[in-house]
Amino acid sequence: MAFCAIPAIDITKGSCVRLKQGLINDSTVYSENPVHVARRWVNEKATRIHLVDLDGAFSGTQENGTVIEKILQEFGEIISFQVGGGIRDMETVERLINVGATYVVIGTAAVKDPVFLEEVCSKFSNKIIVALDARDGKIATHGWNETTNLDVVDFAKSLQRLNIQNILYTDIGRDGMQVGINIKSTLRLAEAVNIPIIASGGLSSAREIEKLSAFYDEGISGVVLGKALYEGNICLKKVIETLDKKIDTKC
Repeated sequence: MAFCAIPAIDITKGSCVRLKQGLINDSTVYSENPVHVARRWVNEKATRIHLVDLDGAFSGTQENGTVIEKILQEFGEIISFQVGGGIRDMETVERLINVGATYVVIGTAAVKDPVFLEEVCSKFSNKIIVALDARDGKIATHGWNETTNLDVVDFAKSLQRLNIQNILYTDIGRDGMQVGINIKSTLRLAEAVNIPIIASGGLSSAREIEKLSAFYDEGISGVVLGKALYEGNICLKKVIETLDKKIDTKC
């Protein structure tokens, strides 16, 4: 595994969208066919895709399962998928893995239901990614609607005894804003734990991806590409070609 540029496909009401700061009422629709979007990123040589049921993240149960399963069935044997949004029980985790998810992303349930998290990490060793979404350093849950008093670094340290593949760290205030990844906070988290960190929230340019990849040995293993990718400010194929010249980007 090496540094990975991971395009995101966020789905609400069956369409591929991007939000600003996680606000469902501030969204832009980029495609009404997420399967076509997945095919595009596969053709541009993505090796992993971040697939999210946004409606599920808010409601607590997957609501775009049909389109997610179509994507996994068509491309799941070609590249890796990390699937999240509304995953809060063992049955959903099992179903997603059975239909082709390489990794399952657990956010709210990781914070609110530690017994479930421990059980799922035990049963699906190194198949689980924990999403830690932070607002001013404090973890937010339930589609980012609720902010806890939990410090993101302290909570991340408590996860080190579990068999977790990655921590997906998002700075909520930057998400969808194209103002730049919070490299300082991401690096602080990476240096505090022994779990590889995927950076997310605010990515603005291809140069920023190259800068992040330089911290691979410090524990930053990848970055999620969202708004900047869909607005045409980043060319995924060129990014991956650039990374390929430096390191093996299979992930």
